[in-house]
Amino acid sequence: MRQSLQLRLGQHLTMTPQLQQAIRLLQLSSLDLQAEIQAALDSNLMLERSDEGGEEAPPAETALTETVPAAHDRPENAPTETLPDELAVDSNWEDIYDSYDGSTSFSRNDDEDGRDLFENHGSGASTLHDHLTWQMELTPFTPSDLAIAGALIDATDESGYLTVPMSDILEGVREDFPDTEADEVEAVLHRLQHFDPPGVCARNAAECLQLQLGALPEDTPWRSEARQLVAQYLELLAGRDFNLLMRRMRLTREQLQEVIALIQSLNPHPGTQISSEQAPYVVPDVFVYRGNDGGWHVDLNPDSAPKLRINAEYARLVRRADSSADNQYLKNHLQEARWFLKSLRNRHETLLKVARCIVERQQAFFEHGPEYMRPLVLRDIAESVEMHESTISRVTTQKYMHTPRGIFELKYFFSSHVSTTDGGEASSIAIQAMIKKLIAQENVQKPYSDSKLAELLAAEGIQVARRTVAKYREAMSIPSSTDRKRIG
Repeated sequence: MRQSLQLRLGQHLTMTPQLQQAIRLLQLSSLDLQAEIQAALDSNLMLERSDEGGEEAPPAETALTETVPAAHDRPENAPTETLPDELAVDSNWEDIYDSYDGSTSFSRNDDEDGRDLFENHGSGASTLHDHLTWQMELTPFTPSDLAIAGALIDATDESGYLTVPMSDILEGVREDFPDTEADEVEAVLHRLQHFDPPGVCARNAAECLQLQLGALPEDTPWRSEARQLVAQYLELLAGRDFNLLMRRMRLTREQLQEVIALIQSLNPHPGTQISSEQAPYVVPDVFVYRGNDGGWHVDLNPDSAPKLRINAEYARLVRRADSSADNQYLKNHLQEARWFLKSLRNRHETLLKVARCIVERQQAFFEHGPEYMRPLVLRDIAESVEMHESTISRVTTQKYMHTPRGIFELKYFFSSHVSTTDGGEASSIAIQAMIKKLIAQENVQKPYSDSKLAELLAAEGIQVARRTVAKYREAMSIPSSTDRKRIG
């Protein structure tokens, strides 16, 4: 096969570095955006916060044009090219600028201890394992009992249940203490089960509830009946067979209600009381409120991101008509700062435009509630604001809207539709709200089945199958009719 050179012409789409930066900022959440802005402030000396005081910087365009000397004033060996207004599609940030890598995500910024500076550091809450170990170290144990206690604590999961059979615990301890007997393991387990939180180190749900009932004062009303129910009839309670429970325990309906209420006050997962997880929180990107004119208005959250500007002192230094390395360094940072501010402005304008369009389409939701949610897809908003669907998807992901009805992710307002009997359309979110309302109004002794809920929706003109009702019910974490049944 003979080698040869061939020249081919073709066209393909390539994103410019500016567009790549704008897309990256567009898809960041408010918390990630704050981290990105902080990283830019740390790496670009031309950027500063507007609330830091100082003099306003001259327009970035003016500062850039004034840095270019005339041809006859330019030194002989000075570079002839100037900073372009737009980078070529096949160029990268690092080809021209020496600042931070724009392709790197700055969602984390760790200090010397390896901790995330942007995380909410609490008072150092311990895990359940640490909490039990701390109590074990304060308890007088023999060396063999201490080894047994450590093995039992290691075998306890975060919910507080023992996950390893006692025989395996005994076998593991016998490697270091061959004379250990099974009753010793049981004795140590009994001591651990009196640790905090009550009910910890239980082998099953019945034992967990028994331990918590045993920790209650003896004069607690219905304590003995609750212990009898947990010990003998827990399966009947799980199956909601209240009539058989009343006959077996010889209790009236009102008395059984009191016993069940006491059991329901217990925690079936005691280990969850000791958790080191930080509570997640959401910073809304936009606010929706009703104005004095009666209409709905949308504004950006001014606290979601710090206000930036170009430092006036450093911008004046760029005006020097020389080609020194320091001046070129300042020009690079000034151009990059201008592009960063432009990308931020584009992000805010796009987010505000999309949010206003959503509020306009879903005005009935803000007026009357979720039952009046209209079907909406990304294509509808994209056509309205004249943007691509992928852009709308980026804008609505991890962006939150603060409304009088709560805080919602922008994607919450997008849902599929179900045809109605009159030829209209109903949003799936509206149907879920209707199902939730019907369940809230049902008789707790005879809850609606999924088939019954489908019939009630059909009476409202919404034709949905039973399996669709079940899917929506499970999506809202609502138990089945059997699990919703109450004694009264």
